[in-house]
Amino acid sequence: VPRERKFKIYVSALTQMNLDNLNRIPTTDVRLLRRIVRDNRFRGHSALDTIRMWSSVRRGEDKYIFPFQEEADVMFNSAIVYELAALKGFAEPLLVQIDDSVPEYLEAKRLLRFIDYLLPMTNLEDIPRTSIIKEFIGGSVFGS
Repeated sequence: VPRERKFKIYVSALTQMNLDNLNRIPTTDVRLLRRIVRDNRFRGHSALDTIRMWSSVRRGEDKYIFPFQEEADVMFNSAIVYELAALKGFAEPLLVQIDDSVPEYLEAKRLLRFIDYLLPMTNLEDIPRTSIIKEFIGGSVFGS
């Protein structure tokens, strides 16, 4: 397809919130939490499996995604203000299952400390079925 007939869109969860004046919420942590929840709900993977795969995912991004993001015609930020509150209720029980005998326990513990700052969303029915977060937790009108 000739370049002039392409319209490239780059989608990324670019978190803009901070925990406080000194501590920002890392975009990578939000993406990892999204992945842990989605991989469990739709692929049957444990949080341990996903954390073990994460370095490979990051290498793939560095090779196949990030070098091309500047070529996009537009960028779309898929981060949602309430998504961490929605993800917490799904991610927390998965992360506590990781045993302290495996190396990934430290990452699970770090993520648990992070989401401990958050209140869980109590009524997931308040999330529109067209919200991108439904692609991770389920209930999307787009098929998950």
